[in-house]
Amino acid sequence: MTTKGNYLGEFEELVLLSVASRADEAYGVSIRQYIIDETGRSVNISAVHEVLKRLERKGYLKSKMGGATQERGGRRKRYFVLTASGRRTLEEAMKLKIQLYKRVPNFSLKPI
Repeated sequence: MTTKGNYLGEFEELVLLSVASRADEAYGVSIRQYIIDETGRSVNISAVHEVLKRLERKGYLKSKMGGATQERGGRRKRYFVLTASGRRTLEEAMKLKIQLYKRVPNFSLKPI
């Protein structure tokens, strides 16, 4: 899964998909919980934050700060949204995987 020389790792792809799925509620903790709920994996919040920063540097995400809340002790949440480049990267990753799966003999993409 390369895009313009940038390799997209599996966890990066999960984070991008989570941001795309969370719409206006994509921030670190909600992304972590979404990945846990969908994959059953144990996910470290610092790993999520590191990947979010990396994906923003690559131009796949943009972020903005939300308002401060009392429940967070006056701290603000950083919300993430997918950029056009991020969407293209996900589309390319999906196409590549489908193409590769189709080349496996006797493999069906139908649910079991």
